[in-house]
Amino acid sequence: RLAEWGESMTDLSDVLERYVSDGSVPGAVAIVAQRDQIEVAVVGSAAIGGDPMARDSIFRFASITKPIIAAAVMILIEDGRISLHDTVDSWLPELAEPSVVRTQASPLDDLVSATRPINVFDLLTSRAGYGFPSDFTLPAVQRLLGVQKDGREPQNFLPQDEWMAALSEIPMLYQPGDAWLYDTCSVLQGVLISRVSGQSLPAFLAERIFQPLGMVDTGFTVPADKLERLTSYYRTAASGALELADGPDGRWSTPPPFPLGNGGLAGTGDDWLAFARMLLAGGVTSDGHRLLSADAVQLMINNHTLPAQRKMGELFLEGQGWGFGGSVDIAPIDPWNVLGRYGWVGGTGTSAHITPSRLSIAILLTQV
Repeated sequence: RLAEWGESMTDLSDVLERYVSDGSVPGAVAIVAQRDQIEVAVVGSAAIGGDPMARDSIFRFASITKPIIAAAVMILIEDGRISLHDTVDSWLPELAEPSVVRTQASPLDDLVSATRPINVFDLLTSRAGYGFPSDFTLPAVQRLLGVQKDGREPQNFLPQDEWMAALSEIPMLYQPGDAWLYDTCSVLQGVLISRVSGQSLPAFLAERIFQPLGMVDTGFTVPADKLERLTSYYRTAASGALELADGPDGRWSTPPPFPLGNGGLAGTGDDWLAFARMLLAGGVTSDGHRLLSADAVQLMINNHTLPAQRKMGELFLEGQGWGFGGSVDIAPIDPWNVLGRYGWVGGTGTSAHITPSRLSIAILLTQV
């Protein structure tokens, strides 16, 4: 396979250029790596009609933020500040006595008490009882949507403590541990990190992850001197054309009221590559610094969910289970499923995965 590497990789730019040419995306940065071999493709423009895309262009990571946040929780565990099976009520007192809807379709006044407290493991595996299932019409989910708004619009969120107070008024959809539900648990992981560490989430990530890994362009805000590298972000209008959703001087140009652990980071392909290489190296950075133990990495990148727990979230998981902060391929449903592949995708057009069995990394950053 290595003998074929050079020939196969020469097609990467050509594949991406087709999507630029037909107007699907303004541009893209893709990185594919296996062991020490790295291929980078940079195509198109940073904005429609704008400057050419560059390797160091900055993208809104969206939900490929989640694995980074889970790694930060694991650092706190390895520091001895918390453990996997600690209940979270000491740090998240708003969730100390949650109510749960009697059935998933129950009205919001048909409630029972939680049968046990939420623990750290529940948060890491997205099984705390809060989050999004496949059916968004359920009453508790509709109520959650009023508080947990679109993560691609971080300036619309309440400040952290106010948001937690609002969440505490919403009943959980499932008992703790019973079901995998999307997104909310990653927000709660970010709150947990800030309260356990006594630092803001941006400060903790900068000190414990970004600086050791050399992720120099990743953060919840893009500084003024880097805004010229921030790509514009688009959505598809009803007409099928692309319309601007956020520009370089938009939502990431000023600090958000609430740094979102489910998708608030922006950064470059090379920054996420540094994080991915650390995971593949069993927790060791490129300069030999141990960021996580090998055991912690294995906990992150292996599936912790059962079929019954995944049933309500089938909209999000296709041939996949869930580790900590990312999916894990467990069935070859689609051609891209490779058993053990870990990572996730983001709603701004991002994708980042590692495949341990192949020692490979695949990152694709687009703007739609």
